[in-house]
Amino acid sequence: MQSASMHPAMQQCVDECLHCYRTCLQMAMNHCLEAGGPHTEPEHFRLMMNCAGICRTSAEFMLSNSPLHTVTCAACAEVCQACADSCERTGDMDECVQACRSCMESCRRMVHGSGMHVGQMGTSGMQERLPM
Repeated sequence: MQSASMHPAMQQCVDECLHCYRTCLQMAMNHCLEAGGPHTEPEHFRLMMNCAGICRTSAEFMLSNSPLHTVTCAACAEVCQACADSCERTGDMDECVQACRSCMESCRRMVHGSGMHVGQMGTSGMQERLPM
């Protein structure tokens, strides 16, 4: 479902974000809750839910053609990396690890393609990009 005005790289990033959102949410609510133990440790479980949330938000920003999509993509890349690492340490979560890493790479491409580097844009940079 590609928008006529959406660049193919952005469409790929939207698809990766939505896939990661679905994967993290389904794994957390099904696999992790059923497995218990380290899968339901608060830090790990919260991270999975936060990852699902930021992935959904990043997709929404891109789909709405927000000029601030690079901000959400930068955050998404960081959260996805943390989630992938946590899922890898927890074990038996290869599907989630792969979805998070793919999303992280796609989001980083969106950020770097815009000329902004992760961690580079502070609030003053955002204010410069916001229409007043």
